[in-house]
Amino acid sequence: MRSPIVAFLLISAFLITACTPSANLAAPEAAFRTSNVTLLQITEDRVGGITAETAYAPKAIEASLPGFTTEGIQTAVENNTEWALAAFNTDGFQVLQVFKGQNGKVRTVHGVTHHLQGPNAERIGMTFAEIGTARADCRIGRNLWRGMAICESTGHPNVELVFAIPGYTGPFDVLPPAQELFDAQLQRILWTPKT
Repeated sequence: MRSPIVAFLLISAFLITACTPSANLAAPEAAFRTSNVTLLQITEDRVGGITAETAYAPKAIEASLPGFTTEGIQTAVENNTEWALAAFNTDGFQVLQVFKGQNGKVRTVHGVTHHLQGPNAERIGMTFAEIGTARADCRIGRNLWRGMAICESTGHPNVELVFAIPGYTGPFDVLPPAQELFDAQLQRILWTPKT
């Protein structure tokens, strides 16, 4: 008598699992590297509420990003390390790195989490091929970003995409072959206010 009940329970569990969204085994690979949660949108004119007029100051940045907090950090840019203000969401995840300009305003903002979206729906974790960036819009990174590809976001010259190229061993003065570049993963989205 127990065998039919056990069989029924096992079949029921399998059917219920197969019908749940989390059991979708055919989901695209990108879904495992990116997020469908968007904390901030990067456009040509702004990053969330940060614009060209935002002062480089913790209170001004926090006012531009309601619910976020800031903290000073030291981080790598292409040619050196710099102090910046990191912006954290309410869960304590670092979302942005904000850099100071000479005029006391924001010079540039680096998006550093997969919970934000670029102007063409780019998300950190996506590959070069998934984004569809043109190789002609890219250059090879230098110094601290050696071996990375730095590309313009299509149609947005003040937004750059920084790709890591897994396993790339050079040469480091040219972009890698197409197949290696297509597999490169987006690591940062850089926004610079338009002048």
